[in-house]
Amino acid sequence: MRCCCRILAPLLSAGLFVLIYWAIFQPHHIRATVDSATLSNLTVSNGSSTAAVSYHLAISLSLYNPSVRVNIYYDTIDAQLRFRDAVIGPAANDTSPSEFYQRRKTTDVVKLEFAGRGVGVAGDVAGELEKEMKKGDGPVSLELDVHVRVRYVFRIFKLRQKPKIWCLLSIPVKAEGQGGGVGGALPPGDRCRVKY
Repeated sequence: MRCCCRILAPLLSAGLFVLIYWAIFQPHHIRATVDSATLSNLTVSNGSSTAAVSYHLAISLSLYNPSVRVNIYYDTIDAQLRFRDAVIGPAANDTSPSEFYQRRKTTDVVKLEFAGRGVGVAGDVAGELEKEMKKGDGPVSLELDVHVRVRYVFRIFKLRQKPKIWCLLSIPVKAEGQGGGVGGALPPGDRCRVKY
């Protein structure tokens, strides 16, 4: 009988812990939406030996905490800009705010800015980007890849997680001035994928 109690007690404790985890944390993943994205001065120089991309991109990203009971601390936000899985922008030059506290059932907006100047890319990536730029009013498809480190807090319980946010930015572009660059703005409301 004592042997059974020794085995059942840890199993019941583990089961209770899993139940508390599921009831408090699991159903409350953050949601992300692109409020706005403004692209300007996008140029591609595709020389014989090297290819480079220059641009300026400002993004407003809304993060929503759907939880009824759990608050979230955002400890770090790291972002990259990609085109067809190739990185064309390092981590955002400016993330505002870079860390913050989010109460339950609230939305906070994070501003991301990318300013790429002569970012080296593979020749085929530059060629594909150039094709998209020359479609007239057609969209340029960029990808925003955001890695976030968060702490979910419910009274004495804390849970650290590292969700990844992926947003497809399909920005309609047109020629800007005489510099040969293109630019455009993305209408609000594009939902992003959040993966834990």
